[in-house]
Amino acid sequence: MASGSARRAGARLTNLLYGSINSSTPATAASWTQTGLAAGELAPFGARMASNQIVRNRMKSVKSIQKITKAMKMVAASKLRGIQGKTEDSRGLWQPFTALLGDAPGVDVKKKVILTLSSDKGLCGGINSTSVKFSKALMRLTAASGPDKEASYIVIGEKGKAQLQRDSRKNIKMFITETQKLPINFSLASTLTDEILRTVQFDAIHLVFNKFQTVVSYLPTVATILSPETMANGVETGKMSDLSNYEIEGSETQAEVLQNLSEFQFASVLYNAMLENACSEMGARMSAMDNSAKNASDMLDRLTLSYNRSRQAQITTELIEIISGAAALEAS
Repeated sequence: MASGSARRAGARLTNLLYGSINSSTPATAASWTQTGLAAGELAPFGARMASNQIVRNRMKSVKSIQKITKAMKMVAASKLRGIQGKTEDSRGLWQPFTALLGDAPGVDVKKKVILTLSSDKGLCGGINSTSVKFSKALMRLTAASGPDKEASYIVIGEKGKAQLQRDSRKNIKMFITETQKLPINFSLASTLTDEILRTVQFDAIHLVFNKFQTVVSYLPTVATILSPETMANGVETGKMSDLSNYEIEGSETQAEVLQNLSEFQFASVLYNAMLENACSEMGARMSAMDNSAKNASDMLDRLTLSYNRSRQAQITTELIEIISGAAALEAS
């Protein structure tokens, strides 16, 4: 008898709720609009069911994002394994130049060029911002060294270009993008070197990049390349005494030798810098995607807990309404 009364009370409550929804009075329509759903999309038990649906949709979105971040981490790890060996081998190209010519980031010349290496894609932490900050610091130091000093930017990579264009557009002489679509090799570095030397005049060029340390760390680095004229002046004034100890054989003059030496040094350093920066980018992307996947997992746990609590409260409320209705019928 009691179960039959409970069923009748439940059916009566359901009809009342469905009837109130289908009636769609102006007052109730306004309240439904505030939930973000239309009146026809609401479940029989009102906004509580709508909020549960919103939580379920958000859980699906977070799961999709988590799958994407995990896939991007695996891709970055695969690329890092392929490029790390080439990076370590390329360090033997520029080290002899450093031993012979030295590295003088504070060289006093009139025309300086700051070549900033960055990536074409984002989602790799603050690696591009670090290169841009170092480049801007070098620009400020050059401007503070005297009114006769000139400095300009050459930017390789879309992200560095986007950041420097905000407040230093007039100082950008040249920018190169979409280089990462091609395999990084010495031919690519030589082509970029020829294009830069043909387009921009300089006395010294500061190459700013991120040197690969480990998967989770990189070191912002500045490499300095001098022009042939600056090298010749250094030999004459005794600032580059190591070069004066060598005798030039053959038909080439000292100027021609210094010209070839400067160009080959530029290409070698640029080749190593591109590999080092690419390695650092992949390591930073791995770390960023790993952190994103962990954050997505934490968010899923919180959403699941919230959904379960809301669902439990909804079931409890429905049971109380049914029992209360049955009790009211029996009392009447």
